[in-house]
Amino acid sequence: MTEFTRIGVLGAGAWGTALAAALFNKAPNGAETVPVWALESEVAEALATGNGNPTYLSGVTLPKMLASTDIAILDGCDAVLAVVPAQFARSTLTQLAPHLAEGTPVLLCAKGIERNTLSFMTDVLRDAIPHAVPAVLSGPSFAADVSRGLPTAVTL
Repeated sequence: MTEFTRIGVLGAGAWGTALAAALFNKAPNGAETVPVWALESEVAEALATGNGNPTYLSGVTLPKMLASTDIAILDGCDAVLAVVPAQFARSTLTQLAPHLAEGTPVLLCAKGIERNTLSFMTDVLRDAIPHAVPAVLSGPSFAADVSRGLPTAVTL
């Protein structure tokens, strides 16, 4: 059985932040083992300084996280949760590709179909990072509930 000791989160919107918090709370050394990539510098700074994510998850207390706008923060991850909107998935995953070892699981956590190509997210991942192992995370769940540790259900 594979052990995942460093799981990264690609995207720090409400859902990405909630999933990062859930991982952080379960990891033995959450601050070092759950790196988060954020597009916006103000979001990365707020997460890194322990000020939560007022932009996307206002009012939720979060731990101080390892967060950056530099996608290289995800270097060496055993798995990555891709939590970026469907219309930005291809470009963001393409940026991530050189930072992932062959066979790294990438869990797609965003719903949707790419408008220009009508591709499913699994197809976008296959095109952008052919050396990744795809998985899909599906709800029903809400970011605010997950971030607060309330009972919820997801399927992988």
